[in-house]
Amino acid sequence: MPKLKGKPKSKSNSDLYILEKFLQTYEKHCMLSQTCISPTIKQGLQKCISNETLITKFLLTNVETLSGNLHPVSLTPLLRTIRDERYQLGKELCVQGIKTSPQDIANLAILLELDGRTIYPFSKLEITHQVLDLWSTDRLGVALPYSNLNSLVLDYSKCGDDGINRLTSGLEGNRKLLTLSFCYCDLGPESGTTLARLVTQTAICNLFLNGNHLQCLGAIELLKPIAEYAEKLGQEKKANALAYSNDTAHENLDVNKATTIHSKAVSLITNSKRNSSTEMESNGKKKKRKGFKKRSKKPDPGPWLAKLHLSDNAIDGKFNQGEKNLWKFILLLTCLIKNSHHLVEADINGNAIGEQCAVKILEALQDRKKEGLPRLKIKITPQISSVTFEKIFRSCSKTSRIKKRKKKTK
Repeated sequence: MPKLKGKPKSKSNSDLYILEKFLQTYEKHCMLSQTCISPTIKQGLQKCISNETLITKFLLTNVETLSGNLHPVSLTPLLRTIRDERYQLGKELCVQGIKTSPQDIANLAILLELDGRTIYPFSKLEITHQVLDLWSTDRLGVALPYSNLNSLVLDYSKCGDDGINRLTSGLEGNRKLLTLSFCYCDLGPESGTTLARLVTQTAICNLFLNGNHLQCLGAIELLKPIAEYAEKLGQEKKANALAYSNDTAHENLDVNKATTIHSKAVSLITNSKRNSSTEMESNGKKKKRKGFKKRSKKPDPGPWLAKLHLSDNAIDGKFNQGEKNLWKFILLLTCLIKNSHHLVEADINGNAIGEQCAVKILEALQDRKKEGLPRLKIKITPQISSVTFEKIFRSCSKTSRIKKRKKKTK
C-alpha cells in the first residue's frame, strides 16, 4: 500500500523522531546507571521504527551474558525514560525475570498512579519470575486503586498469603481491575478467604491461580460466595421464566376470544408499525455512523467469575484434607457449573479428584446444556476412566451445527 502524501507523512516523521529519541534516552539512562540495555526493549523500538508505528507494549527482559562491568538489566532506566519523554501511549508493561529493588517498585507505583501533570495510563502490568517482598506488594497495593490497570499478572513472584493480603487490601469496590493472575505464588488455604472477599467486592472476573497450595479448604472458601450467587441467579431466572409462561398462557386465551374483525385491524396496525420501525432503524443507523462510539459499561462488582483456573492446587482427599472436604468443593463447583451464565472457562487439571467426582462434573455439564447456558470450557485431570474423560471433553467441545449450516447455505 503506497504511503500517503502531505500531513500523514509529516506525522509519521514525527513518530519516528519520538521513537528514536526514546531509544537514545533509554540508552543514556542505562549508561548512567551502568546497567545493560534490555534486548527486547531495543528490538521492540527498532521494529516499531522500521514499521513506522508507535510502541504500546514494553517487554523488559535480561541479557544472557553480562558485558564488562555492567550490572544486569534494571527497571528504573526504562521508567525514567518514559517520564523524561512523557510517553503516554504505553498500554502494557511486562517485566520478566528482572530483579527489582524497593526503589524500582516505588518508581513504578508513582508512574502507575493517575496523579500529577502527566498521566501514564498503562492497562496491563506483568511482573513474573521475580520474588516480591512484603514492602513491594504493599506499595503496589497502594497504587492499584489510583491506576488504570485492568490486568495484573504476578506469576512466580512467591509473594505468599501475606503479600496477596497486602496487595489487595485497598481494592474494595474497584471496577477497573478485571484480571488477576497469581500462578505459582506460594498461596495457601488462607488466601481462599482473601480472594473470595476480593471477587465479591470488586469487578474481577478472570482469576488465574495455577500452581499454588489452596487445597480443599482454600478452594471451598473461594467458591462458596460465587456458587451461592450463581444459584440465586439461577433460581430467579427459573421463577421469572415460570411467571412469564403463565402470563403468556393467559394472553393466548384472551387472543383466542377476540373477533376476526379486530384481527384485520391489528394486522394493518402492525404492518404500519413495521414500516415505521424500519424507517426509524435506518435513520438510527445513519445517526450512529455520524456520532461517536458509546463507552463500554464497566462491569459491576459482584461474586461472579468468567474464567477460573485452579490447576495443581492439591485439591484432593489426601493427607489431612479428607474426602468430606473434597466433596464440599465438588458440590460448590457443580453448583457453579449448573447455574452460572458468566462462567465460560474453568481449569482444575492436576488435582486428583477421582472418578466419582468427575462423574458429578459430567452430570453438571449435562444439566448446564439442558438449561441452555453458554458453553463451558473445562479442564480436569486425565487420571480418571477414559469413558468419563471423553464424555467431559465432548460436552465442552463445539458442536458441528455451524459447519452443517454453512454447507446448506452453499
